[in-house]
Amino acid sequence: MQQQAEVAVIGAGIVGLAMAYNLAAKGKKVVVFERNSKAISASIRNFGLVWPIGQTAGKMYDRAMRSRSTWKKIAAETGLQCEETGSLHLVYEADELAVIEEFAASASDNGYNCELVSPLNIAKYTQAVKTKGLKGALWSPTEMTVNPRQASAVIAQYLQEKMQVTFRFGTAVNSIEYPFIITKDEKWKVDQVFICSGADFETLYPAAFAAAPLKKCKLQMMRTVSQPNNWQLGPALCAGLTLTHYSAFESCKALAPLKERFAATMPEYVKWGIHLLISQNGANELTIGDSHEYGQDFEPFDKAVINDLILDYMHTFLEAPEYTIQEQWHGIYPKLTNGQPDLVFSPEENVTVVNGLGGAGMTLAFGLAEEVTAAYTR
Repeated sequence: MQQQAEVAVIGAGIVGLAMAYNLAAKGKKVVVFERNSKAISASIRNFGLVWPIGQTAGKMYDRAMRSRSTWKKIAAETGLQCEETGSLHLVYEADELAVIEEFAASASDNGYNCELVSPLNIAKYTQAVKTKGLKGALWSPTEMTVNPRQASAVIAQYLQEKMQVTFRFGTAVNSIEYPFIITKDEKWKVDQVFICSGADFETLYPAAFAAAPLKKCKLQMMRTVSQPNNWQLGPALCAGLTLTHYSAFESCKALAPLKERFAATMPEYVKWGIHLLISQNGANELTIGDSHEYGQDFEPFDKAVINDLILDYMHTFLEAPEYTIQEQWHGIYPKLTNGQPDLVFSPEENVTVVNGLGGAGMTLAFGLAEEVTAAYTR
């Protein structure tokens, strides 16, 4: 069967959905192909955090904030869980405090909305942290939590019902012979193609992906049982290790000695790329993680030592009523090796790859899609 659309999007993870959303909003007739019956990869295997505070000032922070606005709009129209929790970076050592103090001193000049919190005032923000030894925290109100296991399905349904986007779930694209998209059952004629295939580098344009500065990252995560008595985490929580993970803090001169201390005293955490975020979903379960292993492929088996390290660090700052772990899993996402925040390129005319968001898809995808679709739909 031959059918027709203006634009084909390949991949129904969060990046593909963001592309479809922006294209459909411009009045384009869009078809989305997804090889699985639903999104099952990195887009559902994450914290569900929209995390502007981690992005570098300027373009990337602005992109994150535009994504945030889109999440709020979609949540308002669909009922998707979207909590404006904010975040706290907790610090228990002098070198960690030096980083957040340096960051906060120039935060407003760089466009960030954040402030320092003293240990005496931490209870105004959360009851979920250990106060012994706490030297302070960095509070940011911009972070949000969505439910990643619901978000992709809810957005796809919204796009289909409200924006007339056509979905072909359980349908792999076998080849692109522009202007045709070929699947086992159908042939679609389209004007433009956007490939949002995440960590699948091997199916379409494998030579182009092989030449790109991409690798894969495996992360391990966990989730607790529901917290009793409607106990609330409050803001999403992180601690000193996170300061070395996100690019927002890289301009801080105080970061170098902090990294040196971690390398000397916590080498296993550095080896496995562990930092720690904790969020809470609508079922009052805590999501905990994560780690970062890099390569082209990975063993399918999770490492108990990594989960143990994560939980050991969690207990240095989290004060929760219930720590029982009910789920453990891993995800794999693409990561650029050249320090860039995304990979957008055309392997042939009218075909565009949108990839390489490096684990920040929930935070950046809608803003990036807005930029890419503006360039390609004038």
